[in-house]
Parts: sequence; C-alpha cells; structure tokens
Amino acid sequence: MTQSLNLLPLLPEFVIIGAALLLLIVDMATRFSNHRSEGSLMAGLTFIGLLLAAGLTMAGLGGNDLVAGVALVDDLSRYLNLAVLLAAGLSVLLAWRYIPEFTKQSSSFYALVLLATAGMMFLGKSVELITMFVSLEILSVSLYILTGFNRHQLASAEGALKYFLLGAFSSGFFLYGMALMYADTGSTQLSQISADSTGGFLILAGLALLLVGFFFKLAGAPFHMWAPDAYQGAPTPVTAFMSVATKAAVFVALFRVLAAMPGATASLWAPVIAIIAVLTMTWGNFAALRQTSLKRMLAYSSIAHAGYMLTGVVAGADGLNAVLYYLFAYAFMNIGAFAVVAMLERPNVHERQDANIASAAGLFNRRPMLAVAMAIFMLSLAGVPPLVGFFGKLYVFSAAVSAGWTWLAVVAMINSVVSAYYYLRVVVTMFMSEANEQSYVRSSLPGGASVAIAIAAAGVLLMGLLASPVFVQLGQAVIALR
Repeated sequence: MTQSLNLLPLLPEFVIIGAALLLLIVDMATRFSNHRSEGSLMAGLTFIGLLLAAGLTMAGLGGNDLVAGVALVDDLSRYLNLAVLLAAGLSVLLAWRYIPEFTKQSSSFYALVLLATAGMMFLGKSVELITMFVSLEILSVSLYILTGFNRHQLASAEGALKYFLLGAFSSGFFLYGMALMYADTGSTQLSQISADSTGGFLILAGLALLLVGFFFKLAGAPFHMWAPDAYQGAPTPVTAFMSVATKAAVFVALFRVLAAMPGATASLWAPVIAIIAVLTMTWGNFAALRQTSLKRMLAYSSIAHAGYMLTGVVAGADGLNAVLYYLFAYAFMNIGAFAVVAMLERPNVHERQDANIASAAGLFNRRPMLAVAMAIFMLSLAGVPPLVGFFGKLYVFSAAVSAGWTWLAVVAMINSVVSAYYYLRVVVTMFMSEANEQSYVRSSLPGGASVAIAIAAAGVLLMGLLASPVFVQLGQAVIALR
C-alpha cells in the first residue's frame, strides 16, 4: 500500500461532484420550455455521471492507494462505490418522471442526490476521523434537504425536521467521540489510533460515542426514532435511495473504525453491538406488523434489516464479506419495492404521497407484471429461497455462527420468520383480494420506473441463482481493513 498525493484514485468521486456542478451550471445557462423537459435532461445527465463513475470504479479494481493519509482506495471502498452508485442509479430512474410532478427544481434535486452520493463514497474511503465526519455531514445535510423537498406535503417537512434535529444531536456524539480518541492517542488517523491506543477509558468512551453516531445513521434501536417519519414523508425515490445507500456507506465506515480498535476492546464492543442488533431487528419487525402504510412498513422493515446486518458486524472479518453481499442484495429488493409503492401513489401533489396496503388490493388483476415484481421483492425481503434475500441472510447468520454467536443467529432467524407475516400480507392482498375504492395504480407506468423495477427484479433473481460465485468474488476482493 503506497501513500501519495495522486488524486487519480479518487476520480469517481470527482466525476460525481463535477456532475453535480454541471447540473447547476446547465440550469442557470438554459431556458426550458417546461419543467418536465428540464427534469428529463437533469435526470439523464445525472445517470450518465453515475455510469461514468461506476466504470471508473470498476477499472480501478485491484489497486490499493492511500491518498494523503486520509482516504484508503481499496477494493472494499470500490465495492461500496458500486453499491452506492447502484442505489443512486435505480433511484434516479424512479425519480425521472416522479420529481417533475411536484417541483420545477429538478437540477437542485439531482445535484443534492449526487452530493449525497459523493459523501457516501468518501465515507467508505475515510481512514481518518475528521475526513469521516466531514463525509458524514455532506451526505447528511444533502439528505435532510432531500427529505423535505416536496413542499406540498406537510409530512415531508415534518420528516425532514425530525431527521435534522436528531441528526445534529448524533453529530455531537460523533465529535465528542473523536475528541476523546484524539486525547488518548494524539491522532485522528485510524492507523495511529490502532498503534498508539492504550485501550483505556478514553478510547472506550470515544468508541461508545462514535457508535451512537453510527447507529443513528443506520436507524439502529433505540436511535431509530427519526426513520419511520422521514421515510414516510420523503419523496419515494429519496426514501429508496437513503434506505440503501446510507446503510452501505456507514457499515463500511463502521468496519474500518472497529478494525482500528485494540484487540482487547473487541470483547467489550461486540456484546454491545449484538444487543443493539437484537433490539433493532426485534423492534423493526414487531412495529412493522401493525403498519397499514406501505412506506412506513418498509421503513420498519429497513430498521429490521439493519439489525440483521449488525449481526454480520459482530462476526468480524468473515461477517464483512456477508454484509457486503447483503448490501448488494438489499439494494435490488428494497429499491424495487419502493419503486412499486411509488406506482401505487396518487400523483395529485395535494394528496399524501403514500400508499396503504389496501391500495394494492387486486393489483394482480390490474397490473399482473407489477404484482409479480412486488411479490418477488416481498418474498426476497422475507428470505424465501431461492431469492437473493435468502442467501443474504444465510451468509450473515452463518458468519455469526462461525464466530461463536450462535444465539444471535437464532434470534435473527426467529425475527426473519416473524417478518414473513407482514411481507406475505402484501402478497396476499395483491393476489387474493378484490379491488375496492381504496385500490389504485397509475394508468400508465413511467418508463424510468418500469426499467428500475425490471432491473431490480432481475437482480433479485440472478443474484439468488448465482449467489455462491458472487459471494466468492466479494470475499476474494476484500483486503485487510487496517
């Protein structure tokens, strides 16, 4: 591993930032005949920027560079890039026709999506706490604004306000944790913290405060209070994006921080994370059981899946491979589910942009392909073989058992069985219930959303059928975290 000031390894991030600036320049320099034309152009430019960044990321696989001592560009960070860019790309396809329905500021929307994406990509590369904090704030501030982007919806503003207030609170915990680690080691670089830490009170207290900041971003219980309202109130493409991409970036950053801690501290932080994992998956699943809103149900489902992935964190290095696979799987099945939900929402900007489970009644008779796609996503989220969700949970739970956390894997499996109830309830409603006055689906499906749903469904099926080869490749590509 070589340390240098060569910025070429960070070219994908610079492409994303450059694309965001380009959108704003084009918006100022061009007069559009209507806001739908503007939205299509901005979405197209955004998608091109994401594809270019993904191509540059894949071209760099196998390299290993430490840039200025603060950013480690390795295959772990590159796989994170691909997961985040996948989530962003599918969300942009979903937003292509969705966003112009309630705003004329498409350039600002897509610029914020790109900036959030850049923050997530930098977060996964950060091996220095100040850089990590700045990256975390870039993605957070962008998501605060995106959550409240629909000014016609009071729920959007409410969700954004709760997200912002609690997010600012969690940032304070993160900063205090950084300060304590610096007081113990005299450095904010993870490598120096790993080498110089005494494993005493300051480093443990600092780690505890950092974990609070991470758990908030992951919506881990009891730091999940913001998630249901923010997910329900945000425009659905934003909900789909942040439910996946934020988790991916934060999990990689969490792994890097934990790998830098002295070995003796693992016996202390692992049980804490295990308890948080149990609380998170249990609270998420049981709260989802009583939801009638599809977005709110999927919000609690997202909390539960964060708990499953925290099980992989407890398992250590072997768990990292499983969590990486799970993140790719989760991107396909969760964004696909939110894309279908968006098609069940009424496009009137003055109506609540959400869909109840009753909205899906009789969907198979009205839109059979849409119902089949939603069934694939729901069954995959429930962990039904041979879909990708089954293999994602299998690898994570197996890693926990191999690491000696059998009881945690058993609790996670029980929770997965509980979750099947609310996922299957949606499937039963679509296929076995008759349409009623609450039922609704758009008369014509936007092309971008249709493509996003098709890609997501194909990803769920193919990653399930090719689970072992993909998992092996991920395992071989991940290098040492230190």
